[in-house]
Amino acid sequence: MRVLGVDPGLTRCGVGVVEGVAGRPLTMLGVGVVRTPADAELGHRLVAVEQGIEMWLDEHQPEFVAVERVFSQHNVRTVMGTAQASAVAMLCAARRGIPVALHTPSEVKAAVTGSGRADKAQIGAMVTRLLRLSAPPKPADAADALALAICHIWRAPAQNRLQQAVALHSANAPSKGRLA
Repeated sequence: MRVLGVDPGLTRCGVGVVEGVAGRPLTMLGVGVVRTPADAELGHRLVAVEQGIEMWLDEHQPEFVAVERVFSQHNVRTVMGTAQASAVAMLCAARRGIPVALHTPSEVKAAVTGSGRADKAQIGAMVTRLLRLSAPPKPADAADALALAICHIWRAPAQNRLQQAVALHSANAPSKGRLA
């Protein structure tokens, strides 16, 4: 499974590609940051994020895109930019028919470090260890993108089985509108 992880942001949008399957060593195929100038017009920044993500999709051909689910933050301006960058990533994937998974920050932290309250340094250290890197990816947005991809690879098989079970149950459940 090849996953593009996206840590959305307008100034720094972390991107990282990881390949592998749960239970086996994972391989990092690429990591980086799509940057936009903070003083540029919003529309231009969103186009720059789109172009950057499209380049990553072209180069790495992921099977899935894992995006950090935007949660309410204290700074409304920050959360708006994050949500807009997140939407751009989802749009780019959807346009190509690539499935998108949203993972919460605490879900990613718990999957990668064992604690949903891990800090940036702990995430960087675990990403470095799990991907057998010589040093943590910089900036932290890049490490977070890799953590998102790792989380998806590890959690997707269980999520898929759960979705299949729910679909099977729904298909076999009697319809409320039918007469017996």
